Amino acid sequence: MARIAKIYKDSQPPKFSTQHRNRCLSCGRSRGYLGKFRLCRICFRKHALAGELPGVQKSSW
Repeated sequence: MARIAKIYKDSQPPKFSTQHRNRCLSCGRSRGYLGKFRLCRICFRKHALAGELPGVQKSSW
């Protein structure tokens, strides 16, 4: 989980365009970010298994 200071810092407009960092909406994690859902991989899995993400289902074959 990201520190409150990091989340606050990334919410401010960056001084340069390359300083932008994508963060998970749920926990603030910056790595393993899925842009389509705006979640990290851990939160994506948690929400998908709970059925909270429409159109996402566990694969089986």
